[in-house]
Amino acid sequence: MKRFLLIIVLFSSFMTSAQKAQRVAYIDMNYILENIPEYVEAQTKLDGKIKKWQVKLDDLSNEIEKLKTDLSNEKPLLTKELITEREEDIAIKQNDLHHLQISYFGPTGDLYQLRKQLAKPVQDHVYNAVQEIAKRKRYDFVLDKSSDLII
Repeated sequence: MKRFLLIIVLFSSFMTSAQKAQRVAYIDMNYILENIPEYVEAQTKLDGKIKKWQVKLDDLSNEIEKLKTDLSNEKPLLTKELITEREEDIAIKQNDLHHLQISYFGPTGDLYQLRKQLAKPVQDHVYNAVQEIAKRKRYDFVLDKSSDLII
C-alpha cells in the first residue's frame, strides 16, 4: 500500500510539473512601426515611388487601350497586313507592360529591393528589441496581433 501511495504521489508530481503555465505576450507590430519616425519616413518614400510607377503603368495601359480602340474603329479601312502589324504592335506593348509590372512589383522587383533597403533595417531593429524583451521577461510565445498567422 505504501508503494502504491508513493507511486501515485510521484506520478502526480510529474504531471503538475509537466503542466507548467505558458507565458504568452501579444504585440501589435503595425502600431509599433507606425510610431517609429524612421519607418514612417521609409514608408512615405515607398508610397511615392509606388505612385510614380503606377502612373507610368496606367499611362502605358491607357495607350494600349487607345491603340485597341483605334484598331477596332479603323479595321474595315485597313488591309490585312496593316491589321496584323498593328496587332503585333499592341501585343509588343502589352508584353512591355507585363515586364514593367514584374520589374516594379515582382518578387525580386524594384519595390522588394527598395523595401528591403529602407524598411527592413527598422523592422529588424524592432524584431530584435521584441526578442530581447521576451527573453528578459521569460515569455514562452510572442504573438503578433496584426499578423494573419494562427498558432
